[in-house]
Amino acid sequence: MTDRREAIVTGAASGIGAATMLELARSGHDVVGIDIDEAGVLCTAQAARALGGKHLGLMADVSDEPALVAAFEEAWRFLGGLDALATCAGVADTTPFMDLTPETFRRVHDVNVIGTFLCLREAARHMAPGGRMCTVTSVAGLRGGGLMGTAAYAASKGAVLALTKNAARSLAALGLSVNSVAPGPTLTPMIEHAWRDDALRARIEAMSVQNRAAAPQEIACSIAFLLSPAASNITGATLVSDGGLVMY
Repeated sequence: MTDRREAIVTGAASGIGAATMLELARSGHDVVGIDIDEAGVLCTAQAARALGGKHLGLMADVSDEPALVAAFEEAWRFLGGLDALATCAGVADTTPFMDLTPETFRRVHDVNVIGTFLCLREAARHMAPGGRMCTVTSVAGLRGGGLMGTAAYAASKGAVLALTKNAARSLAALGLSVNSVAPGPTLTPMIEHAWRDDALRARIEAMSVQNRAAAPQEIACSIAFLLSPAASNITGATLVSDGGLVMY
C-alpha cells in the first residue's frame, strides 16, 4: 500500500471544490477542505471520510488573512504535512461594465485574487520540496469575459493566471510547482441561476465544440492530475478544460 498524500482544498463546500476534495480522497490523499460555508464543507468532509482516509472541514474566508492563516495552521497539524493545494474558492460577478463600482471590483478581487495569493503563500510555508499547487482561473480570464462573468470577474481571473505564473517562478527554488486549471462553463451552484435562462445556456453551450457544459468532476480530475506526481515536469502552465470553447 502506498503512502497517502496530504492536501488542502479551498471552496470545498460545493461545486468544483467539493468535487476536487472527493477526487483527491479517492486518489489517496488525506484532505482538509476550507470554505466560508461551514455546513457545506463539513458535509463534503463527511463524504470524503466514506472513501477512506482522514479528512476535515474548516470554516474560513480566504480573503480574511488572520482566519486563513489559522485555518492553514490547523490543517497542517491535522494532516501532519502538506503535499498539494487546490485553490477552488471564488466568487462570480455579472454586473455590466457601466454599472460596476470600485466596491464590486474590490469584493471580487479580494476573494479571487487576494484569497488565492494568501493560500499559495501559506501553502508554501508548509510544503516540503516536491509540493504541488493548482489554482482555478477561468476561460473568462483568457477571453476577457464574454460568457456570463463580466469585467470584474474576468479581470480577477486574468490576475490569477499571472499570479500563478509568478508563483511558479518564485517558488521553484523551494522545489514547489504551481499550475492552473481554466474551466469553461461548469454546472456548479455559481451559475445555477443564470443557467435557468434556456436561451443563454444554449448560446454558451454552442460556443463549445462539445456543445455542453462540464460537470464539476471533470474539472476536479484535471486538478488532481496537476497535483499528482504524474505532472512532475509541469509548472507555470494553464490546463484549459472547456470542451473546446477556447483554442489557442
